[in-house]
Amino acid sequence: MSFVINCVAIDDEPLALEVISKFCRRIGGISLHCFTDPIEGLAYIEANRPDIVFLDIEMGELNGLQIASRLPEGSCFIFTTAYLHYALDGYDLDAVDYLHKPFAFARFQSAYSKALRRLGQKQVKSSGQYIVVKQDYANINIPIDDIIYVEGMERYSKIFRTSGECVVTRVLLKNIMSLLPPDEFIRTHRSFIVSRSKVKSFSRQETLMNNEVALPVGRQYAPEIMRILG
Repeated sequence: MSFVINCVAIDDEPLALEVISKFCRRIGGISLHCFTDPIEGLAYIEANRPDIVFLDIEMGELNGLQIASRLPEGSCFIFTTAYLHYALDGYDLDAVDYLHKPFAFARFQSAYSKALRRLGQKQVKSSGQYIVVKQDYANINIPIDDIIYVEGMERYSKIFRTSGECVVTRVLLKNIMSLLPPDEFIRTHRSFIVSRSKVKSFSRQETLMNNEVALPVGRQYAPEIMRILG
């Protein structure tokens, strides 16, 4: 299963939008909507709440700084502009990054990766008794004692619950781990976090969970697992 990152690019120069489109296709997994009219672009953003917005700054009736200040909660943005003197304004508005035109693919990819990390941090919250993660466009409340284990993939995580349900969310495994109680959960592998109370048996090679799923144990994690669980 894979996720599509929903993005919007607003720039009154069609050539600039072509560059962003080409770079997004090269990265893959991105749905991009482009606008040369900033008013139309903002209307689309407010109606569709994209994940990432690429914003030029100097544009007709509505500039990028004004659009950035009106973005919906949950969206993050990257400025793409030829004018360096706007950099401080961009960071004051909490821009993920500031791409100075013309920018190369490697620089664009770096900014995009920063935006993905920002999204992961925004999309998981903890109350102490449950975590809230975003699955597609819905917020899912998951009681902490309902989690058996979490599997981390490249750009998202799968949370396996006692009900048998699996919640898939675009949140990095390390961000989920940081919000789970450290005395109740343990990292057993670079791709797995397990609930200590739901481990049926364990060895240096694997943990068998109480839903009968056997999970691998990473070599570097084995000593800590034997110390804590043993």
